[in-house]
Amino acid sequence: MIGEASMAQSNVVSLTPAAIDRVRELVNTKGAEAVGIRLGVKSTGCSGYSYHMDFANEIRPGDEVIDAGDVKVVVDPMAIMFVLGTEVDYVTDKLGAMFVFRNPNEASRCGCGESFSV
Repeated sequence: MIGEASMAQSNVVSLTPAAIDRVRELVNTKGAEAVGIRLGVKSTGCSGYSYHMDFANEIRPGDEVIDAGDVKVVVDPMAIMFVLGTEVDYVTDKLGAMFVFRNPNEASRCGCGESFSV
């Protein structure tokens, strides 16, 4: 499946093929140390919350695991209610590249795009 990404979905979060490819690239930089990427939210910013991604070194009780073949995205249980139904994409344009979160639960987003409220 390496090199072939198809949409990965769970009841909590879905990932586009571009997001799957980028997660794979990131996890490969860590080797066996990382089991995947952890997605969470933290209180911050002018709107209330921001998305937080880091390497997942373990899968903890209560974690939601999105399995995309050879890649795993681990959703922190405290974040599930904030990201339910979110599509994660990876977008590249002239100014750079970033993960984009299309969250149907967002009530608003700050002007700079760094934080959101539900």
